[in-house]
Amino acid sequence: MTPEQYPFADIDLARRLERTEAQGNVNFVEARAEAFPEVGAEWIEVAGAFGMFDGVGSPLTQTFGLGVSQSVSGEELDTLEQFFLSKGAEVFHEVCPLVAMPLFELFRERGYQPVEVSNVLYRPISADLRLQTPRNELIKVRVTGSDEVKLWTDTSFAGWSEFPEYADFFRDLAQVVGRSKGPSFLAELEGKPIATGALTIHNDVALLAGASTVPEARRQGAQLALLEDRLRYAANMGCNVAMMVALPGSGSQRNAERHGFRIAYTRTKWQLSKNQRAGDDAGF
Repeated sequence: MTPEQYPFADIDLARRLERTEAQGNVNFVEARAEAFPEVGAEWIEVAGAFGMFDGVGSPLTQTFGLGVSQSVSGEELDTLEQFFLSKGAEVFHEVCPLVAMPLFELFRERGYQPVEVSNVLYRPISADLRLQTPRNELIKVRVTGSDEVKLWTDTSFAGWSEFPEYADFFRDLAQVVGRSKGPSFLAELEGKPIATGALTIHNDVALLAGASTVPEARRQGAQLALLEDRLRYAANMGCNVAMMVALPGSGSQRNAERHGFRIAYTRTKWQLSKNQRAGDDAGF
């Protein structure tokens, strides 16, 4: 596949992308369970969908891939809902628009409401890929070793240091990502670590995540170098498509499109209404 040969954005591509993101979140939830066992993080697979519990209130506590690989029955949706409700969590499903319409009919019957949208972007990759924007050749990117979890975590956490009100959240997040399966990347300037990135690979698709740059080293090209080297790394590992997720119209989407990514589809996150939950719990 050459860089110009974009796969058609159909249900087959959606299955590949959704499964890769699900795998990335499986890795994250398993790492959460290892790093913070008191959270009770776990995941289940029902009807080809992956239900993730990463703690009450976590943005990862939801399903991924619902309805993409197979149809979902009312009983199977019951199982997924009870997985979350039994843990005291809200019920969320992030759903690709290419799924069969009966799933949305189930949502309507159960009182689900749309609460969020996100764009899934993708691009073809190859081992000789070069981004059009010139990179800072002083910045070197490497895969971290198994003994460098703390170095990666500290660098990633430093990238969020200007938000002290979220310090605990980002410290925990960095620790979990640093322990998750899949390669972690470090960008260094003159031997000093300045930025991080992560990668999930599933079959022939690579998911980009974990981007963070320490404040004093921003606007020097660290994330550009991390992006290019992660794409080439993934291609050398057998991937021919890379993906990322961004809020519609965001700076992240703009940067992704600048570097050859296209929107495959826009997902909607659906939430089971509290009124419906109350009725179910009361036996109505």
